[in-house]
Amino acid sequence: MWVKIFTQPEQAFARLQEGKPQLLRIGNDSITLVRKGKHFFAVNDACTHNKESLSKGIVNFKDEIVCPWHNYCFDLRTGREVQERSADLRTYALRLNEEGLWIEVPD
Repeated sequence: MWVKIFTQPEQAFARLQEGKPQLLRIGNDSITLVRKGKHFFAVNDACTHNKESLSKGIVNFKDEIVCPWHNYCFDLRTGREVQERSADLRTYALRLNEEGLWIEVPD
């Protein structure tokens, strides 16, 4: 199921600060959104190591989200924990068009 997050592309760029993770809740799903340049990423918000909220973390220059507790790093494109110390994150498909920014979540 596709859910509209922002109603215009300009709104998505204005509301999501470059490289700053933001928490999004849709139903029972907690998702971290990140904008890097013209690209948007969405991953599960809970670190697979210790369940800390990744929206409290940082994004590094390699487009990885870094957990604020133990510095586990996850690739925003794939959800992969880069050192393979923990399970990978779920990633969410995003679609940006003239109608806004959309995310695909399970039904």
